Amino acid sequence: MQFSFFRSSYYTPISGYGVAKVLDSTHPKFNKGDLVSGITNWEEYSLIMNPESLIKIQQMDIPLSYYTGILGMAGVTAYAGFYEICAPKKGDTVFVSAASGAVGQLVGQFAKLSGCYVVGSAGSKEKVDLLKNDFGFDEAFNYKEEQDLNIALNRYFPDGIDIYFENVGGKMLDAVLCNMRVHGRIAVCGMISQYNLNRPEGINNLMFLILKRIRMEGFLVVDYHHLYPNLFEMVLPLIREGKITYVEDTVDGLDNAPAALVGLFSGKNVGKQVVAIARE
Repeated sequence: MQFSFFRSSYYTPISGYGVAKVLDSTHPKFNKGDLVSGITNWEEYSLIMNPESLIKIQQMDIPLSYYTGILGMAGVTAYAGFYEICAPKKGDTVFVSAASGAVGQLVGQFAKLSGCYVVGSAGSKEKVDLLKNDFGFDEAFNYKEEQDLNIALNRYFPDGIDIYFENVGGKMLDAVLCNMRVHGRIAVCGMISQYNLNRPEGINNLMFLILKRIRMEGFLVVDYHHLYPNLFEMVLPLIREGKITYVEDTVDGLDNAPAALVGLFSGKNVGKQVVAIARE
């Protein structure tokens, strides 16, 4: 069983997207021995009372962990945010923050496949190199080394940004708003810099939404589950042909899951964070 992106609950085990093997079933859709992906718990054995939302894994030539990431929630998030909300056109300039994470690495590669110019930001030299050398970003920078994010963005986007895939919030979002092009699009996927602040940072440059007629839209992946077939149709051939890269950061054992979760908020992980509870 493998877990990714976790959600917490006060009275029950923490749950999240995972891959599991069916040991017994009374549901007509699932049989003993089936492999499934979907919402499971942080535990070695789970009793799933409402399995209708689970997906039976059919493609056995794909790493099982991919069903928690590129073929799971991260994949649908990237697909929906980029294609449905940002509506890319060939030649668009695209900026992705937290670009080496589970979602960002996919958005950047989707953008390159769409004929866009793509720049990503990350928090270490290792991650910046990953963006350029493994994921094919045109440029990338370490935001921690930039004294002025506005100047940094203007350096990489002298003519402005058409699409911003937002994963960070705060000072990064403020700087991006100054550098957007007229009729730019912003998909607000997350704001990792703000989640643990006692007082979230305010945004000062919202006037640019009006002046540049920018469309900025937040979204939740639960509203786009119907796009899983579209994602599979597009991504499975790319995986098999080696035309898309997906990097995972895997730790073994349930005991290591809390530390892996906490590490997400400080950028400790490189790529999609996965916890392997058991292996076939």
